[in-house]
Amino acid sequence: MSDRSDRMSDGHMKDQRITVRFSPEMRRRLKAAARRGGTRESDLVRGAVELQLATEEASLTAYEHAKKSGLIGAVKGTTRDLSTNPKYFDGFGGS
Repeated sequence: MSDRSDRMSDGHMKDQRITVRFSPEMRRRLKAAARRGGTRESDLVRGAVELQLATEEASLTAYEHAKKSGLIGAVKGTTRDLSTNPKYFDGFGGS
């Protein structure tokens, strides 16, 4: 396995590595929690990040989910001012 490649010797992608800085107190707490749980510090950090991302995604509105999914935006090949030009509103909302 080489740190200079994005692939391991077996051809699979390896995880991406980032650097995170902690205060001495936070690092002490992280080490203690890992020891108590019988796990690695990196596993605790990954779990915390996953939980944060899941929480954020769960709190998105339907609009935000649609926009994030690419369902909201400009449609190519149509009228550019469809939502703002009053001439397209004739008969809209009338009873």
